[in-house]
Amino acid sequence: MQRFRLTRHQSASNKTPRQINLSLVFNLVRTRQPVSRAELSRLSGLQRSTVSLIVEELISGGWIIEGEVGRLPRGRRPTFLQVNDKRAVLALDIHPAQTTLGIVDLGGRVISQSIVPLPDDSKLAMNAIIKAVKRMVDTHPERALDGIGICVPGRADLDQQKLIFAPNLHWPVLAVKQRIERATGLRVEMDNVANACALSEVWFGESDGMHDLVVVNVAEGIGTGIFANGRLLRGEAGMAGEFGHVQMEEGGPACACGSHGCWEVTASNRAALRYYEQQGGGSRLAAFDTLLHLAQIGEEHAVAAIQTMARCLGRGLRMIASGLAPSEIVIVGDITTVWQLVSPVIEEEMRRNAFHSGPRLRPAFEGSLARLRSAVALVMNDRAL
Repeated sequence: MQRFRLTRHQSASNKTPRQINLSLVFNLVRTRQPVSRAELSRLSGLQRSTVSLIVEELISGGWIIEGEVGRLPRGRRPTFLQVNDKRAVLALDIHPAQTTLGIVDLGGRVISQSIVPLPDDSKLAMNAIIKAVKRMVDTHPERALDGIGICVPGRADLDQQKLIFAPNLHWPVLAVKQRIERATGLRVEMDNVANACALSEVWFGESDGMHDLVVVNVAEGIGTGIFANGRLLRGEAGMAGEFGHVQMEEGGPACACGSHGCWEVTASNRAALRYYEQQGGGSRLAAFDTLLHLAQIGEEHAVAAIQTMARCLGRGLRMIASGLAPSEIVIVGDITTVWQLVSPVIEEEMRRNAFHSGPRLRPAFEGSLARLRSAVALVMNDRAL
């Protein structure tokens, strides 16, 4: 199956010029669609004859299709090209208590979505995921699935196929990969959710792939994916980016990693639920979604809890901004659904006593959909990244 580079860098590699040009044209169609052949030639710098040959190859392979015909005052009317939306990826976003599944096309549109509650028993949880995956595949026979992308809340050694660090996940999640491949016959790619979201920012053209960025995934815990110098930074044993377990409050609340006062116990979804209870909201809410709803309608204690979470999030981002100096920091997670409420607080904390203007701060695609979209990047990614 054809694989594509996510960046627009054209540095030396073991790829042939033909492969590089093929990837370049496909990425331009994906990010600029609908686009004409003439426009592809202008954007890529390739000759029109070369672009035409590449386009025909991509069409015959089913990657792109011809769409509407444009109108010009004179001359030949251009035919616009777009990514084939019949091709798709099955996405899994795994959390400790539930897994979200979705069918996502190569343009990032979520076609179908379902949530599977996970029992505490690891064997039952595994069976529930496998059953849901098979059902999702069977109910979408019209889609040509290029593979399955799985986002996990932990760090894995992808070469050794071993989970290195997942303090919030208490069952052997990596076994899902082999089980799903056997059950479906599809290729499965798995990675840390923050890494996947960093790749997604480049795949869908939200970032240009040439400037450094950090993605911060805010959920039950906090994870970060670092895209620097045109590559995903993994570090030793895939452990790069564990800022969520940097201690922010000495003697603070206990963290699942065994320490106290880690960034994720002060700024995660779980932390916000704790703040709600501490600030007079009554008994702790069972779900972060409920807290967000209360904040959206202006409930006093919910707003206070969310803003406390935002301040703590901003303090951790100041550490990232000072230590890594990325061009932008992208926030992923349900907290983005109340971005107008939290962004001024986060920005103020992040830029407090800053040495320079700092990175651009922005939310990713709203809520959990960003994590589903990232599965496309996992499956399509050239592993040279």
